[in-house]
Amino acid sequence: MLPAAKGQVANDGEIAIGGLLDMLAGHAERPLVFTYDGHPVKPGYHVTEVKAGRFEALDCGANPEAWSEIFVQLWDVIDGDRTHMTAAKFAAIIRKVSDHVALDPAARLTFEVSDGVRPMQLHRAGAPCIVDGVVQVALSPRPASCKPRDRWLENQTADTESCCAPRKDAQPCCG
Repeated sequence: MLPAAKGQVANDGEIAIGGLLDMLAGHAERPLVFTYDGHPVKPGYHVTEVKAGRFEALDCGANPEAWSEIFVQLWDVIDGDRTHMTAAKFAAIIRKVSDHVALDPAARLTFEVSDGVRPMQLHRAGAPCIVDGVVQVALSPRPASCKPRDRWLENQTADTESCCAPRKDAQPCCG
């Protein structure tokens, strides 16, 4: 079994596998419905593959990058009279994988979704919410980004917030 994740939801709204499993634990018997492209997955969807990897790369600014990522492949199909799987069944699939493959509970989580006709699309997962008795997890397209630019913007925001926030000594730092 995976240990609990430290941070369940990242600042950008993405959830790691450990956080997702932690949140699903309290809703074991509820149907689990992933939504993407404005619609829910079909009731017969399958988790066809779960894979984990450790990646090392250089970003476009020649900065070394390293991260762990877990890919959950969803096959969005109707399969007979099946209903949406429960949160417990999804968690059991991930636990079974974790018996054979090391899964970092804080790893970046990517869903690969296809209906078997259209090419797979990469999505990130938001935090689950309960809607009409169903656990819904919104999947949104995973955009490309420029990591040096993202870090620069994050630093600019942090500098502005720290600079322009009220200070105990009441002396302005911006100006």
